[in-house]
Amino acid sequence: MTSWKERRVTGPVIRKPMQEVLLEKSPSGPAGFVLNKRQSMGDQLYGQILEQITSGRLPEGTRLPAEIELCKMFGVSRPVVRQALQRLQADGLVHARQGSGTYVMARPADRLASFAEPQRVAEFLRCIEVRLVLEGSAARFAAERRSPSELQAIELAHDLFAQEVARGQLSPQGDLAFHMAVAAASNNDFYPLLLEHLHEALEGFMNISLSLTRTSPRERASAVLQEHALIVEAIRVQDPDAAEVAMKFHITQARRRVIDRNRD
Repeated sequence: MTSWKERRVTGPVIRKPMQEVLLEKSPSGPAGFVLNKRQSMGDQLYGQILEQITSGRLPEGTRLPAEIELCKMFGVSRPVVRQALQRLQADGLVHARQGSGTYVMARPADRLASFAEPQRVAEFLRCIEVRLVLEGSAARFAAERRSPSELQAIELAHDLFAQEVARGQLSPQGDLAFHMAVAAASNNDFYPLLLEHLHEALEGFMNISLSLTRTSPRERASAVLQEHALIVEAIRVQDPDAAEVAMKFHITQARRRVIDRNRD
């Protein structure tokens, strides 16, 4: 009987044992699971598996080891393994089949590894969960409360970002300036303060997302700009529901652009 070490959904079996695939030395660092005080164990395990998926060492269709095996391989608890697998599944990278196991379902763009370490990608994607709530709410209040001068600031940030798109020189600073202008227009100082607190993760995520966009077909940059335009228009006409939906849609799409190789 074929073991979990070799089994695939379709195609030939993997000749190398799964433990060796997951623990082998990668171009970006040593083999094994080395704790980093700045990052949670869940983030690091997510990053370890993500790196193997992105590199192609774990191709689509590969069955991952069982939870208990991953615990032994990486020296972590079962809750840590479950957290990493749940987030990989939420990102559409793996899929759990009841009674069968967890399988690799998708692979991000190869060049993702050129723009950030996999563990940092996990951290940045976790920040998206906070941004959805925080910035969706800020956009709603901006639509309700913005002054003419605050709308002008949002439109100026949008125009400057559009100029970057036209030049093919998108920057995290330009993108962040737009989001900060929306937060400031909420007329609640906590929104820009909280975004400022998330600055490192925000800028890191935007750097990955915009780097992928710069190296993709031009339509991708146009999509980002159009999403910004929908937010601006909703705030301009003071439609809180539309502003919140537009902002959440934009952030969700940005997340998908990072992890889905088919969005090139």
